[in-house]
Amino acid sequence: MLCQFTVKNFRCFRDEATLDMQATSITENENTLITDIDGEKYLPLAVIYGPNGAGKSTVLSALYSLLIKIMRPVCALTCDNFECSDKSFCSNQSINIPIEPFAFDKVSKNLPTEYELFFRTDLKEYQYQISIKKSKIVNEALYHKKKLSSRYTNVFVREGKNIELRGSLKNYDTSALSDNLPLLSYLIITHSRNATIKDIFKWLESKIDFRNYGVPRTEAEVALDDNAKPLVLNMLKEMDIDIDDYRIVSGDNEDDGSIEVYTSHIVDGNRTELSLLEESNGTIKIFGLLPYLARSILNGTTLLIDELDAKLHPFLLEYIISLYNNPSINKNGAQLIFTSHDLTTMNSDCFRRDEVWYVAKNNQGAAKLYSLVEFARKDAKYDKQYIEGKYGACPYLKRIINWEVAG
Repeated sequence: MLCQFTVKNFRCFRDEATLDMQATSITENENTLITDIDGEKYLPLAVIYGPNGAGKSTVLSALYSLLIKIMRPVCALTCDNFECSDKSFCSNQSINIPIEPFAFDKVSKNLPTEYELFFRTDLKEYQYQISIKKSKIVNEALYHKKKLSSRYTNVFVREGKNIELRGSLKNYDTSALSDNLPLLSYLIITHSRNATIKDIFKWLESKIDFRNYGVPRTEAEVALDDNAKPLVLNMLKEMDIDIDDYRIVSGDNEDDGSIEVYTSHIVDGNRTELSLLEESNGTIKIFGLLPYLARSILNGTTLLIDELDAKLHPFLLEYIISLYNNPSINKNGAQLIFTSHDLTTMNSDCFRRDEVWYVAKNNQGAAKLYSLVEFARKDAKYDKQYIEGKYGACPYLKRIINWEVAG
């Protein structure tokens, strides 16, 4: 699971921004939390609100840019060397996000972008740090610890051209490492049989996934996981969407891997089949989204989605949130992190206070990420106070209402 992610000097985030998935000590909705074997508690959900252009999507883009930096060379060269039943990241990653520093002051433009990532596999907890300037690695470090231990052990440290490997990696050769390739990528490519490296790769490749609905999607992006189909059909039924079944067939051009999707409807006792493209835009989005949600729930993955609420009825959004909040459904510790403008779900029934995050910019154009738990009491009306601007990330709505009244 994802424990914590921090980024500094990336696009609109000049200063350090941290998205923390470790539960705070608040008492509401404790039954929804993910509890690991050592008793540590983590959040199944995180939602990020804020006005357009404030930096909500940039939080997700920052994490994606880090994973692309690590995984793109790995996916290109060595993915087939691993026994992976689900190559979600390598099969779905397509957009390269440049690592760009904060542009509105001269000092930041000449400093590296810094990342820190805490995550847990079935075996261990890892802490990974890397600083990147103009695609070159400035420094990099990896630490790990057993879940029942409080002490981290150093795996490697890289400072410029100086590299120190520890433990089972101590005698590995890194002489061929280039200055724009992360050491972690290099070790995955060259030493895939090492237990620590293989464990990390498994998490990076198949335990975290991204969906972005800010760009057009095609039928080819429908998940083809047969294990997820029963859950997908059950979700459609729970959402009262009258799709009884679906089938996927190869497209006319088999060489490009294209597919066609057909949905089945029963109306007045008669079964009718439609091409997915004949469905409404909302149904197309739901149908393309549910397989990824199902895979996340079944496999216990961390799923990040930009603009989850776009073209989605609030009741359907609330249903999706409930999947992750329900321990009887979310049995494997899946996490959903998404950006949203929807105010109908900004309440204590859907989220704990530490699951709600806001992004706002200051007068220098620098964004800040912060949690609702820092400001609101347990009984607060989150949506009302958000519209009133009490949390800083004002969505303009109050000003629009005032203009209409004044007119």
